[in-house]
Amino acid sequence: MRKRERPWTRVSRKKPRRSYVVGVPAPRIHQFEMGNKEGIFNRVVYLISKDAVQIRSNALEAARVVANKLLSKKLGKNFFMKILVYPHHVLREHSIATGAGADRYSQGMRKAFGRPVGVAAQVRSGQKLIEVRVDKQHVPVAKEALKRAGSKLSARTTIEVKE
Repeated sequence: MRKRERPWTRVSRKKPRRSYVVGVPAPRIHQFEMGNKEGIFNRVVYLISKDAVQIRSNALEAARVVANKLLSKKLGKNFFMKILVYPHHVLREHSIATGAGADRYSQGMRKAFGRPVGVAAQVRSGQKLIEVRVDKQHVPVAKEALKRAGSKLSARTTIEVKE
């Protein structure tokens, strides 16, 4: 497994304000808990990552939407789903000038810090990504919802049921 690192950020002792990454975009995912929050359910189904990867916030949102849609359609309010990871990691991109005359003003990779373009969750191998709480008879529906959610993510995933 690769070790996770914080993104390189300039550290300035004379002017500490320059040490911060400015203009970090908000994550696309805003809702982390769905369904019946007060309900008592006897089964917990987890979506678990098999790989150490970064998952962008828009992929997390797509997974949440597809899982919530199926669970709401089939079970109504008889479930509780929670996204267990948060996208803290800032993704940066160094855009290079293209087109006619780009060679005159393009600096190539000089000072290639990059602009923030999004955020991602850094996930370890074996880390739980999504939790769904349901009753025993609804476990197959929860498994199907998490299978669909896993197809939206950039990691290989597995599903685990706990009592």
